[in-house]
Amino acid sequence: MTTDPAPAGVPASAGRQIDTLSTLTDAQSATVLALLTDAARADGQQAVSEQGRLQLRGGEREGVHHLLLTVGGDLIGYAQLEDTDPVEAPAAELVVHPSHRGRGHGRALGAALLAASGKRLRVWAHGGHGAARHLAQVLGLSLFRELRQMRRPLTDLDLPDPVLPAGVRIRTFVPGQDDAAWLAVNAAAFAHHPEQGSLTQRDLDDRKAEQWFDPAGFFLAFKNDELVGFHWTKVHAEEGLGEVYVVGVAPGNQGGGLGKALTTTGLRHLAAAGLPTAMLYVDADNKAAVSVYERLGFSTYETDLMYRTES
Repeated sequence: MTTDPAPAGVPASAGRQIDTLSTLTDAQSATVLALLTDAARADGQQAVSEQGRLQLRGGEREGVHHLLLTVGGDLIGYAQLEDTDPVEAPAAELVVHPSHRGRGHGRALGAALLAASGKRLRVWAHGGHGAARHLAQVLGLSLFRELRQMRRPLTDLDLPDPVLPAGVRIRTFVPGQDDAAWLAVNAAAFAHHPEQGSLTQRDLDDRKAEQWFDPAGFFLAFKNDELVGFHWTKVHAEEGLGEVYVVGVAPGNQGGGLGKALTTTGLRHLAAAGLPTAMLYVDADNKAAVSVYERLGFSTYETDLMYRTES
């Protein structure tokens, strides 16, 4: 753990302290999650991704650090820095409690992240709010990536029957039996995608342990006995949303309609569960995927933005 004073150029705030830790206690994790819940209630979406929230628990994780900003001993700000990509700059997410904004705490966390990363930094701004754009400008960060959240209604779903390539069959995921094969195909299908393609057995186990996990909504496509594609769906019960969580097709099996067939299979599953709306995330510059989803009835709902240093 390191304890930092107010970063250079950031106005000091009485009693403000930023502690950097490689692991959190259960009590600290609970306090951070409560902060995230309060912020999400005010902002309309989470400030820290699912992966980031999973990394709050379960002990130390290589390359992950937690920055806790306290005033008078009370947690009012949090940032997570992940330095696991061998090529890209470290990635971060940060949040300040809604009742403590406008006092320089976000700038202090941002400056601490820049210092911790050696001024090589990527930062997510979920929802792309004006305050986040302003903070990025103050920190000298430039827009780098746009991640779209797209949605479509599931009521009266009218999609053609999925057409599978010759010799391909679909069944659902069997925990333990299919883990290794899925991890291998996921890594191959998303070799270009640093977050998704780098998932490990621990990451998969984290998700399998979540309350939302349901293997009945995790579809695998096999050609003979070889896994060639998948569609993992997710249900956000409180929001009444079904998610196209991730769709992947193994290299060499793309372009034959398997991705579309898997997506349709998952959407029908979500509609049968009585969910009124489906959502998904896709990079805005992935024109081919955006086009496929638009043809399936999806439209852009909101956009997450990633900023980075120029160096």
